[in-house]
Amino acid sequence: MHTHISLFEGEKNAFYEEGAPMQLSKVGRSFIAGIIKHASEITAITNQWVNSYKRLSGGGEAPAFATWAQSDRNAMVRIPTYKPKKEASTRIEVRSPDSACNPYLAYAVIIAAGIAGVEGNYELTENTNPAPLPTDLAEAISAMEKSELVKKTLGNDVFEYVLLNKRAEWDEYRKQVSAYELGRYLPVL
Repeated sequence: MHTHISLFEGEKNAFYEEGAPMQLSKVGRSFIAGIIKHASEITAITNQWVNSYKRLSGGGEAPAFATWAQSDRNAMVRIPTYKPKKEASTRIEVRSPDSACNPYLAYAVIIAAGIAGVEGNYELTENTNPAPLPTDLAEAISAMEKSELVKKTLGNDVFEYVLLNKRAEWDEYRKQVSAYELGRYLPVL
């Protein structure tokens, strides 16, 4: 699943700036920088199931790293090409959430991360050394546990409930013996 986000101040698209690179304003760049900076923290919400992480392994137009780009569909945040005379359509596309996510919680943490970027005046840097997204639910839980942003956004009760639920899911999953393990190792025992 990919989500499209734009931000308006009254009737004006706050992501649009005529003449700026990609026609993307400072607000838009800082919003993206916030999402990139907090990517690992929000991933347990945007990718809530164990098998969500199979998609985030790279390729297949799904991100494996916290990156941004104008036209790369493997980037976590993509900036759709500006269409002349369509300032209102300036937006960003966040490509990491999967269709199993709770859309209300996912949008809440994505927007909170973006707003943190705007309020903190984060700089959008080049993708020279991008951080990998969590590779499994355990890594995502670990990142979320440390996140003040996610805790503040969801509120303490929802934050703790989600963590409790995801820890239980991970504990159940890691005890399972997969068909791969049976096929690979049972014959040699």
